[in-house]
This record gives sequence, structure tokens and C-alpha cells, in this order.
Amino acid sequence: MVWQQVYDPFGNMVISTLLAAIPVLVMLVSLGFLDIKAHIAAGLGLLAAVLVAVFAYGMPASMAGTAALYGGFTGLLPIGWIVLNIIFLQKLAEQNGSFKILQSSLSGITSDRRLQLLLISFCFGAFFEGAAGFGTPVAVTAGILIGLGFSPLAASGLCLIANTAPVAFGALGTPVITLAKVHGYDLAQVTATIGATLTPFCILVPFWMIWAFAGRKGMMEIWPAILVTGLSFAIPQYLVSNFIGPELVDIIAAIISMASLILFLRVWQPKSIWTSPNLKGHKSGEVQPKAAEPIKTYSRAQVIQAWIPWLILTVFVFVWGLPPVKAFLNHLYAPAFPMSGLNNLVEKMPPVVLKPTKEGAVYVLGLLSATGTGILLSAIVGAFVMKYKPMEIVKTFGRTFWLVRYSLMTIVLMLGLGTLTRYSGTDTTLGLAFANSGLLYPFFGTLMGWIGVAMTGSDTASNVLFGGMQHVAAQQLGLPVNLMGSANSAGGVMGKMIDAQSIVVASTATRWFNHEGDILRYVFFHSIALASMVGVLVTLQAYVFPFTMMVAK
Repeated sequence: MVWQQVYDPFGNMVISTLLAAIPVLVMLVSLGFLDIKAHIAAGLGLLAAVLVAVFAYGMPASMAGTAALYGGFTGLLPIGWIVLNIIFLQKLAEQNGSFKILQSSLSGITSDRRLQLLLISFCFGAFFEGAAGFGTPVAVTAGILIGLGFSPLAASGLCLIANTAPVAFGALGTPVITLAKVHGYDLAQVTATIGATLTPFCILVPFWMIWAFAGRKGMMEIWPAILVTGLSFAIPQYLVSNFIGPELVDIIAAIISMASLILFLRVWQPKSIWTSPNLKGHKSGEVQPKAAEPIKTYSRAQVIQAWIPWLILTVFVFVWGLPPVKAFLNHLYAPAFPMSGLNNLVEKMPPVVLKPTKEGAVYVLGLLSATGTGILLSAIVGAFVMKYKPMEIVKTFGRTFWLVRYSLMTIVLMLGLGTLTRYSGTDTTLGLAFANSGLLYPFFGTLMGWIGVAMTGSDTASNVLFGGMQHVAAQQLGLPVNLMGSANSAGGVMGKMIDAQSIVVASTATRWFNHEGDILRYVFFHSIALASMVGVLVTLQAYVFPFTMMVAK
């Protein structure tokens, strides 16, 4: 029997919105203010979501349970699978000692912590976002920063801030392509508008990240390097998104930005070298790292040997992200499992869609094509390069699984929560609350995308969730359709740093378990401030010349 979603079950939008917000509030308050362990906080949030879906929204209990189970499967593959295998590679490198050599080689480029952040968190992270997405950039870069001696809060929080501007074009443009395909936007036009909207933020985010780490004075001491990094990313990002397409935006921009910064640092270095691994003025709750050991000098052969596993990782992740490779691997093995009792039994209703539309729920076990599988294979190849024996590899993998077991449980529960809110319609209620803002809709519509990513952990999922609503609302209010579609994605990227999934990935990569609340409290201000700035720019694009010229017609 088909169940139709109801977005205002009490005939009072205020009451319905407050009820819809309960599951997210339960999880965030438990995690961020009560310091409850992440997997318990996620479990409480999921329990609240089930109760609201069943007793407030009238969703059949068996259907609610199946939706949560469906989300849990998605949490394991692809998200959890990525986290497990990237931590596996890190442990191999740590045990082998090559991480210390990696540290030395990066310090050879610059020993300044601020410049290391630009190179690793922003440039290197943007490359992995463009190639793989789904938590890979934070897992890789936060782990490298910990290896360099950064404090856990600095490594976690700053990588989350850095992984914002590139997100809209992550995983070879998947969020934008999905937005256009599912909701009927013109792909070229919405890609161009997102590119134009995010261009100033590609310059702003590196400045913002260094300010968050070192303060205003520390930021101003290296402003030339930050400007080179931002401009060399923003200009290619704009050109590729406006004249080529969404697939290679991040990869091309990241490579150019990384090369530009390295070349610039050959002719310029700051007058004072920043060596502190902590966030300035923010030592509360941090685990203080051990005193840095003197940097040893290694031969070129040793340095190359230490980098090989990470180069192998880069190649595997890039290849695994290519659509033809994914299609081929899915052809070999990707069984589909329709979720009985859920698939095509939930119907979205107007005004979210133009006409009643059934929601599919088919879990595809794309194990071969999953990014995590590419990472696992790269780790195994890298292990043999590092001269590990087969049994040592197996034992290290077992120890890694035990290390991240609670993180995997948290990701499963959180994805269960996010998926249930999607199928129950409670997240749509929150979106409709924003849609009632009239002339201020461009601002609040942008924040709708922010909420979508904060709840689902994915810009792609947020675009699927709210892209149709943005289309309908824009038509009703006489706003450019492409602008509001792009606003959903561009605003959504700033929600990436506070979504529970990303925070768990960061805490796992830095081995700062049970401190997810500290990370959430630190990044929350940055997230809402940057999202609001995107909202202001979108509002200017909607109403004020010459900003209106930034919108692809």
C-alpha cells in the first residue's frame, strides 16, 4: 500500500516544523552540548526520528524501520568503507615509519604550519574531493596533518573548513549532474551559475581557514601565499565550470592551485615561521601533541619511497572515480536489492513536486566500484611496496577495523537517521518552512541547501531532496530557476563541515575518538557564517545589478 507524505500533519506549520526538527536537535544537542558519545547520540537521534515519523507523521512503523535500515546500509557502503580503508593505509604508513619521512619532505617545502595547511587541507583536499568525495578528502588530509604534529582539533576543524568550496563539484561533478538530471535543470547553465557563485568563496575560504587557525595577524603575515592559492583555484574553477562542464572542475583547479603555491614558495617565504600545531587561543579540550622531534634529513630515494603509497592512492582514487571505470565495475558485480516494504511505496506530494511521485529505494551493492575498494587495493599495493608480509597486512587490517568500530556504528546510525527523515518527509517540512519567506527566499533558500547537507551529509543528497522544491518555489516567486538550483548546492557546501558524518570521519582520521562534540562546537560558527554569506550573495544575484549578471539564463 502506497503511503503519501504529509508535510503539515497538524495543520499548523509552526508545530509541524518544531516536531520535524526534534531528531536533528536531539542528536546535535547530545553530541555538541551534553558530550554524549557519538554513536549513542546518533542512536538517540534515530530513535527520535522513528517516533516522530510514526506517531506525528503517520508513517507505518515497518516502513520507518526499513528506511532506517536502508540508510544504515548506505552508511556502511560507500561511507564507512572509505573511512575504514583510508585509516588502514595510514596505519600501514605509520608502522612502517614512512609517515615521518613524509613529514620531513613536506617540511622541506615549508615548515610554516599555515602554509602546510594551505597545501594539504585546501589544495590536496580539493583534489580528493574532486576525484572521490564522500568523506575521502577529510579522512586523508586530517590524517596527514596529525602525522605532521597538528593538534587533533586543529587537524579536524580546519580540514572541515577547507572542504567546503570544492564540494559542489565533488566526485567528478556528481552533485551538479544529479541536480540537473533529477529535477530538470539545464546542466550547463546551473553549472555555470554555481561556478560564478562559489568563485569568491574559493578565494575567501583559504583566508578564513588561516584566520581560524592563526588569528588575523597570523593570516596577514602570509596573505600573498593565501591569495596565490585562492586565485589559482578560483580562476580555473570559474573557467572550467562556465566553459567546459562540472566533471573536472575541482581536479583541474586543485592541481593548478597546488603547483602555483609550491612554485610561489620557492621565491617567497614569510618573515616569521609559525610552528605552533594548535589553534590560536583555543587549547581548551585539545589533546596536546608531543614535542616535535628534530626533522631528520632523508635521501631522495627514501622520500620517493615514502610518497609512493600516497601516489598510488591518488591514482587509484582518480581511476575509480571515472564514470567508464565505475560502469565497467558495476557491470561485473553490482547486485541491486529493492527494499521490500519501502521501494516505490512512499509518494512525494506537491508542492515539493509538480505531481505525486513515488520514491524508489533500491540498495545497490556496488562493492567493486566503491571508492573504498579502490582505496583498499591501493593500500594493499602500497603495503607490498613498503615490504609488508601478507599476514602483517591482514593483522593490521583487523586492528584498524577494531580501532574504528564505533565510528562505523555512528556512521550507520547517522545515515539511518538522515534516510528516515527523507522518506518520512520531516526534512521537507523544514524546507517548506524556509520556502515561506517571500522576498527573502533567495537567502533562506540557500540555507535550505545548508540544512540539507547538514542533515544528509551529502551535497548530492541535498540536491535530490530540495532541488525540486527550489525549482517550484523559484517559478512561483518569479526568480531565476537556475539561481535557486545553484543556491541549494552552493549553500549546501557550507553545511558539509557540520554534518555528523564528516565530523565522525574527522575524529576517526585524527584518532580523537569521543571528541566529536568539541569538533562540532568549533566549526558551527564558521559553517553558519559562511552559509549566510552565500545567502547574501545569492540574494544580490536575484535582485541587484550587476550581481544579476552572474546568473546563467
